[in-house]
Amino acid sequence: MTQNNVFPKNPPSINLDLLPTKPENRTWSFSHYFSVWMGSVHNIPSYVTIGGFFALGLSTGQVFAVIACAALLVAILLVLNGHAGNKYGIPFSILLRASYGGKGAILPGFFRGIVAGIMWFGLQTYAGSIAVSIFIGTFFPGFLTLGGNFDFLGLSLPSLLSFGLFWLINILFIFADVNTLGKLTKTVTVLVFVVFGGMSLWSIQLAGGIAPILAFEPAGSRNVSLFLLISCVSAIVATWVAPILSVSDITRYSRSDRAHSAGQFAGIAATYLLFALASISIIIGSEIAFGVPVWNVLEVVDKFDSVFAVILSLTTLALATLSVNIVGNVIPAANQLTSLFPDKLNFKKSAVAVALIGVVLLPWKLMENATSIFAFLNLVGALLSPVIGVMLIHYYFISKKRIDLDTVYGLPGKQPAAPFQLPALLATVLAGGLSLLGSRIAALEVFYTMSSLLGIAVSAVLYISFYWVQTVFIQKQLK
Repeated sequence: MTQNNVFPKNPPSINLDLLPTKPENRTWSFSHYFSVWMGSVHNIPSYVTIGGFFALGLSTGQVFAVIACAALLVAILLVLNGHAGNKYGIPFSILLRASYGGKGAILPGFFRGIVAGIMWFGLQTYAGSIAVSIFIGTFFPGFLTLGGNFDFLGLSLPSLLSFGLFWLINILFIFADVNTLGKLTKTVTVLVFVVFGGMSLWSIQLAGGIAPILAFEPAGSRNVSLFLLISCVSAIVATWVAPILSVSDITRYSRSDRAHSAGQFAGIAATYLLFALASISIIIGSEIAFGVPVWNVLEVVDKFDSVFAVILSLTTLALATLSVNIVGNVIPAANQLTSLFPDKLNFKKSAVAVALIGVVLLPWKLMENATSIFAFLNLVGALLSPVIGVMLIHYYFISKKRIDLDTVYGLPGKQPAAPFQLPALLATVLAGGLSLLGSRIAALEVFYTMSSLLGIAVSAVLYISFYWVQTVFIQKQLK
C-alpha cells in the first residue's frame, strides 16, 4: 500500500490540486480546528431554528438538551470522518472513491460538491450581503433607498451592490492560501465570543436576570414527546451533513491526528455552549421584554443603541458567514469540479466557477420562500446522510482504516479501483429513497422527519449487509 509520504512526486494524469497534502503544507494546529466551525454555528438560520423549537413548545431545559445532544453527535461525526483526510492527506472527492469506486463516487460527490456546495454558497453569500447592507446603511442612510424602484431579478440596487461586494470578498479569499483562511477563522473565534457573549448578557439584562429565562416554559412544553425531541436533534444535525461529509478537505492540512480531533471536538463543544446560551437568552429575553421573540440576530443588532456595537456585530456576522462559505462550500465544490474535469480545471478555476454558478442560481429567490428552502434541505439531507454511514462503515470496519492510494488515484501501471462499488451505491440509494418516500407516504414519515439520523444508521446497516452478501457470493464463485 502506498502511503502519502512515499506517494510518487507529480504522478502523470492526476491533477496536482488533488494530490495528498505535502508535509510542509500541513500547517493547521489545534487552534485552527477549534475555530474553523464558528461560522457554521453562529448564523441567522441557526438562531431561527432554535426559535422554531420554542414555537413547537419546547422548554428552556429541553432546548438546551437538544442542542447539547446534537453538538455531541456532530463533533463525533466530524472527528471520525476527518481521520482519513489527516492520515492520507487526501480530499473528499478522492476519499469517496475508496468506498464507492472510481465512477461510483461521482454521484454522491456531485450532490455534495455541486448541488449542496454551490447552492449553499449562493445562500450564504446573500445572507452575508444583508449584513453588508445594514453596515453601509449605518454610515450612509441614503444608501438603503438608492435607486428608488430599481429591480434586477428581484434585487433592489442597494441589495445588488451589497451582494456584489460580498461576492467579491469571497473571491479574494478563494485566491488566498490555506494559512490566510486559518487566520480568518481565528479572528472570527474572538469576535464570536465577544459579540454573542455580549448579546447574551444584553438579553439576560432585558429579561430581568437569568431566573426568568430558566423558568420560561411555553404553552404545551410539558406535552413534548421524545419523538419530537429526537426530531429536533436531527434537524440540527441535518445542517451539518455536508460539512461532515467533506471534512477531509480541511483535516488533510492538520499537523497531527490530535490537532484536528481534539480541536474540532473542543471547538464544537465550546461554540455550541455559547450558542445555547446566546440563542436561548436572546429569544426568551426578547419575548419577556418585548412580548414577541426575536429570532433573527440582525433584528437584535438593530436594537443596539451603540454604533460601535452595531458595527462590531455586523462585522462578526459577515466574517463568520465568509469563513463557513469558503470552508464548507467553496472548497468541497471546487475539489469536486476539479475531480470531474482534472485536465481542464484546477482548484482556483473551479472555485471561480462555483462562485459564478452560485450567482446564476439567484439564491435570493430561494430565500423568498421558506417552503422551498426546507424542501432543498430535506432533499440534500436525504441524499447525503446515507453517504456518511457508508463512508464510516467502509473506512473503520471494512478497510480497517487502510486506503491504497495507488488504487484510488488510479496510477498508471497499478491496479485501478473498481468503477462501481454496488453495495455502497445500493445502500445509499435505498436509504435516501426511504427518506424521500417519507415525504409522501405516512407510514414512512419517520424516515423523512429524522432523515439525517436514520439516513446514517440505515445506510450503515444496509451497506455492511450488502457487502457481506457480495463477499459470500464471490467466495462461492471462486470455489
